[in-house]
Amino acid sequence: MKRRINKVAIIGSGIMGSGIACHFANIGVDVLLLDIIPRELNDKEKAKGLTLEDKVVRNRIVNDALLASIKSKPAPLYHASFKDRITTGNLEDDIAKVKNVDWIMEVVVERLDIKQQVFEKLEKYRTPGTIISSNTSGIPIKFMNQGRSEDFRQHFAVTHFFNPPRYLKLFEVVPGPDCKQEVTDFLMNYGEQFLGKTSVLAKDTPAFIGNRIGIFGIQSLFHQVKELGLTVEEVDKLTGPVIGRPKSATFRTVDVVGLDTLVHVANGIYNNCPNDEAHELFKLPDFINTMMENKWLGSKTGQGFYKKSVSPNGKKEILALDLETLEYRSSQKAKFATLELTKTIDKPIDRFKVLITGKDKAGEFYRKNLAAMFAYVQHRIPEISDELYRIDDAMKAGFGWENGPFEIWDAVGIDKGVELMKAEGKEPAAWVTEMLEKGETSFYTVKDGATFYYDIPAKSQTKKPGQESFIILDNIRKTKEVFKNKGVVVEDLGDGILNVEFQSKMNTIGGDVLAGLNKAVDIAEKDFDGLVVGNQAANFSVGANIGMIFMMAVEQEYDELNMAIKYFQDTMMRMRYSSIPTIAAPHGMALGGGCELSMHADKVVAAAETYIGLVEFGVGVIPGGGGSKEMALRAQDTFHKGDVELNVLQEYFLTIGMAKVATSAYEAFDLGILQKGKDIVVVNKDRQIATAKAHARLLADAGYTQPVRRKDIKVLGKQALGMFLVGTDAMNASHYISEHDQKIANKLAYVMAGGDLSEPTKVTEQYLLDLEREAFLSLCTERKTLERIQHMLKRGKPLRN
Repeated sequence: MKRRINKVAIIGSGIMGSGIACHFANIGVDVLLLDIIPRELNDKEKAKGLTLEDKVVRNRIVNDALLASIKSKPAPLYHASFKDRITTGNLEDDIAKVKNVDWIMEVVVERLDIKQQVFEKLEKYRTPGTIISSNTSGIPIKFMNQGRSEDFRQHFAVTHFFNPPRYLKLFEVVPGPDCKQEVTDFLMNYGEQFLGKTSVLAKDTPAFIGNRIGIFGIQSLFHQVKELGLTVEEVDKLTGPVIGRPKSATFRTVDVVGLDTLVHVANGIYNNCPNDEAHELFKLPDFINTMMENKWLGSKTGQGFYKKSVSPNGKKEILALDLETLEYRSSQKAKFATLELTKTIDKPIDRFKVLITGKDKAGEFYRKNLAAMFAYVQHRIPEISDELYRIDDAMKAGFGWENGPFEIWDAVGIDKGVELMKAEGKEPAAWVTEMLEKGETSFYTVKDGATFYYDIPAKSQTKKPGQESFIILDNIRKTKEVFKNKGVVVEDLGDGILNVEFQSKMNTIGGDVLAGLNKAVDIAEKDFDGLVVGNQAANFSVGANIGMIFMMAVEQEYDELNMAIKYFQDTMMRMRYSSIPTIAAPHGMALGGGCELSMHADKVVAAAETYIGLVEFGVGVIPGGGGSKEMALRAQDTFHKGDVELNVLQEYFLTIGMAKVATSAYEAFDLGILQKGKDIVVVNKDRQIATAKAHARLLADAGYTQPVRRKDIKVLGKQALGMFLVGTDAMNASHYISEHDQKIANKLAYVMAGGDLSEPTKVTEQYLLDLEREAFLSLCTERKTLERIQHMLKRGKPLRN
């Protein structure tokens, strides 16, 4: 029987329960969210004369929790309207409704007795064959399963989300001892395909995989920090983006998550893993115990390893905790000679070989830290996983590491990793020694575009499963390269489809990238059937780096500047009017020029987590790569739908004028950046390139024909221009915008109105592009614009256009 999930019941509406409910709503599932009823009235309810029998009171706990979740930042929903997919209720009046759902998930407090009571209640109403799971972070399944029916046990597993469920990709699936294999397989696939997660099969061991390794890493740091005399800021400097970890690094992450949460998991491992060779390391250091006693738990209590402070003169400051004195002091900038050696190395994975050679405290830190991690993970096989790649997947998806521990070990060399361990008095595991004796020199290899891993029982390299749905650009870049310059690599994705991948810093769009895009279209038109523009970096593109434009403007090289802008515009039009289908695959940040490129492709296959918008106003210009033209065009394309034309145009004007950025791909439809019926959203970013390729192929097979250039764009002329100018004048008079902002807005108004034409007129795209370019150029001569750009350059901010 084909199992489908149309409706789920989430039992427990706390932070995790509501977050999970929101994410199921994100993917279109009907959600029933249940929690307990209150035992007493609150003051508001008493004032209204309500009783404990009123429905609004009985559902107060679940409704308040869900509302708090929806209002929280970052937002748990892709779109505010998705909340309508969630129905709330309570465990007394509404529990019978679980008989109509396809999956029941328990997310109540981490107490075995309460979970057992909930399961006993649920079993009375659950329809046989329905999947039932727990989001526990460590209670053994054999205890939760006690007293349950055979059918219950056969369909029971742990499905462990990480918080926040929308954003963290790890989805640990831990089957119960009696769980059917088809249930496990279904959950693994559902996590990947529908929830957009990295599904990791884990064993029923304390803290599973992600938290077992992650908490070890943090506890290891807690013990090393005093030994090496490192400060909180120094550790965060060493364990952040420089090694491919989140900006919050170690101590800031603990502050965000909550020290009490970390301590709970660490104590669980300490109490339940007496035979762990690193058992004593999970014992909390004295300074952590003191912090717990003082309730210095992080953001939730206002102070942890860091604390926000306001001086008597009103200046805001971030204080850091001195781990020796346990007093707060002004935070200090951390600097290490070893880190300076890695500044020219773009990829974090390539930095580890250099970092471990450092002669300073940082070098010693990395040697000790990596030795400890390598020694620990090697002994977790087969305890927590039979396959080493699952450990790497868990750390990347759950903790935001760019590379997992075995990938890092590969990067420094397995022999070198063993050397580091031995220097710290740790020996390699028997399977590592055996692997090296066999002549195997890597945990991972790539063959024919696929990743293989060292299979310990088989003692050979085995293909990592589940890759059929993915295209991993790192794996094909060298063997499938068709063209390369400093800005792009063009790869053959197979089946007649090319991909152009940006390689510039933060994937900014400059001359090399534009040349690469044009070359990719040339090649595709000559020998292929379609083109995808996509990459697998953190961001699709933060836009054009206008540092070059700034220099041209300062040097008053206006002819060259005009040519550069026209080249950008012409490239965007080439994307739209080539003889082959073009697909843009934005994800992460797609700002300014990255947004303009997406808007000019035949189709957008956007990752759900796409933050896209035209943000040029922030640097004192208007969108100059076709974005202003495109918004005017899209506004007129909706005129015929019965709306007041000026009101429609105003909405599109404000999208640019307020530099609106969609915080998900779904919000981008509201802004007119993505188009309903044409563009699509994929929840699993790992599948994005493969999906984009498939859609390029579909368009080609459907008989794609080069589009005819538009000559029918209705502009409103003076009618619209007058409205805009009155509006900007009023905004300036009310001190909502500066005179310079008014000047920028008026330039945009002129473009989107189609100039000062005396009556509504149909014009070409090129007409609007010429107006756009002229406005952009004139703003580049403005002193205020140049000052804004210069200020951003000094602050080291990426210049997005």
